[in-house]
Amino acid sequence: MKKTRKPSARNLIGPKVRQVRLRTDPPVSQEDLAGRLAVAGVAIDRSAISRIENQERYLMDYEIAALAKSLRVSVGELFGE
Repeated sequence: MKKTRKPSARNLIGPKVRQVRLRTDPPVSQEDLAGRLAVAGVAIDRSAISRIENQERYLMDYEIAALAKSLRVSVGELFGE
């Protein structure tokens, strides 16, 4: 029998990205966030944002900075500071 286990988290900020995205007024959809990132020159599509929020995708430092700027929060806030 094949044993399966949940893979370890690939980023620390995924749940916080979802929380911040949904608490804005009005809430920002994953598609809208992908559009904001595209305007900033960072190519992350809606499905990649979903994988980030589910901690299934690694992030580069410039992507974290762009996410923070697009959500109008500090990088520290995404890390729970």
